[in-house]
Amino acid sequence: MSADSESILILDFGSQYTKLIGRRIRESHVYSEIVPFHTPPDALRQRNPRGLILSGGPQSVYDEDAPDCDPDIFDMGVPLLGICYGMFLIAKHMGGRVSPATAREYGSGTLERSGPSALLDGMERVWMSHGDRILEPPPGFGVTAMSESTIAAIEAPDRRLFGLQFHPEVAHTEHGAELLDRFVFDVCKCNGSWSLGSFLNEEVERIRKRVGDGRVLCALSGGVDSTVAASMVSRAVGDQLQCVFVDTGLLRKNEFAKVLDTLRDKLRLRVMGVDASERFLNLLDGVRDPERKRKIIGNEFIRVFEDEAARSGRVDFLVQGTLYPDVIESVSVRGPSETIKSHHNVGGLPETMNLELIEPLRELFKDEVRKIGAAMGLPDELIWRQPFPGPGLAIRIMGEITPDNIRILQEADDILVGEIKDAGLYRELWQSFAVLLPIRSVGVMGDQRTYEYTIAIRAVTSVDGMTADWARLPHDLLGRIANRIVNEVRGVNRVVYDVTSKPPGTIEWE
Repeated sequence: MSADSESILILDFGSQYTKLIGRRIRESHVYSEIVPFHTPPDALRQRNPRGLILSGGPQSVYDEDAPDCDPDIFDMGVPLLGICYGMFLIAKHMGGRVSPATAREYGSGTLERSGPSALLDGMERVWMSHGDRILEPPPGFGVTAMSESTIAAIEAPDRRLFGLQFHPEVAHTEHGAELLDRFVFDVCKCNGSWSLGSFLNEEVERIRKRVGDGRVLCALSGGVDSTVAASMVSRAVGDQLQCVFVDTGLLRKNEFAKVLDTLRDKLRLRVMGVDASERFLNLLDGVRDPERKRKIIGNEFIRVFEDEAARSGRVDFLVQGTLYPDVIESVSVRGPSETIKSHHNVGGLPETMNLELIEPLRELFKDEVRKIGAAMGLPDELIWRQPFPGPGLAIRIMGEITPDNIRILQEADDILVGEIKDAGLYRELWQSFAVLLPIRSVGVMGDQRTYEYTIAIRAVTSVDGMTADWARLPHDLLGRIANRIVNEVRGVNRVVYDVTSKPPGTIEWE
């Protein structure tokens, strides 16, 4: 974002709802960004935010290793809203009293207004999720709402400091979006001028200035993220961009040729196809750990691109389609132990490389990327292509990667995706794919005993990939998919369906 753009910064204390806060604010045409909870006040001031939000979190503020913020942020003179854990931090640091709750409140609750409020008009049914409670608000704060068992909202309107026990960002809180709007517009005085169109124009100009007369190499996968990123850079620098599409040997069936044709013929991008499958599969031989797979693939991707850069002459920059959820999930709130996984576009990169990164989509969610693609005139079949992970089928083959396992998964996945499209459900699903399990089971085929692999089907619905629900696919469709896979894919005799949401699971299995 440009330095003069209005923004709301969200300090992340680990809540599963933190990303929803950011999305709700962006939906009101105000730019929001999630930053680590320990970001120093000076670093926050440099961003010149219109307001700060302290997110919820899973811990008690009195836990020994509880995440904490610099108390100086309360004296920055910037409007501040604390949500759940964030409200407890306000109370703790500003002279209030916080203690463990005698009865944990989780789920739907009712507010009882107890004082005038700049935020709470129309609020009644709210969503609670907390284990602490405020016994006494800090000096200068009024109690503006109660729940059945505790203080539910506090305010010091003259200092523009507010705390909420409940979560306005979740759909279960009635009129929660309006509450956030009142904070953003009435308290923080934002004007709602941010849009994806303005983002596109600003980012293209920023890329043009940064690259200058440099040469740019783009890592293309054929998915919407890298394709939109490449199109933005192409708009900025034209023929200074050379795209490279690498066959890792871990792509879907016939994908290498199909993607090359689409990128060249429909998007008119300068694309060079590189068959590096032998390199990747040799390095992955015998590797079973998913994090090692990701690291190996990420490192080798960069080495392939550096090799291609050397063949192409001078190259200064590497473009990647990194998205905001990739960044968030790869950066732990509390440390390495809580990183969900190393994303190929973030945590899979080597510590040293000879190219500077350009990541034009790093601040965007997936649905925002699709809107950018539509604004640039990209065809629907590219914009609505389901996400495919950077490491490819390597993280959908549980355990060791072999040529035969790749064949099995490619064929099973091709059947699954084809049936989903034929049923008219492809665009309704966030992702639908097959997973090869390292499990063999006994079966009977043609009056003979078999001992073959199991395929798991994964299909989910989602808005941005941060949370997801398993898709309720029609039973006859599931039966048709399973029947075809068992009958047509040599080496498989069993198909199962994954009915796990995110959280607690992730969308991908590895």
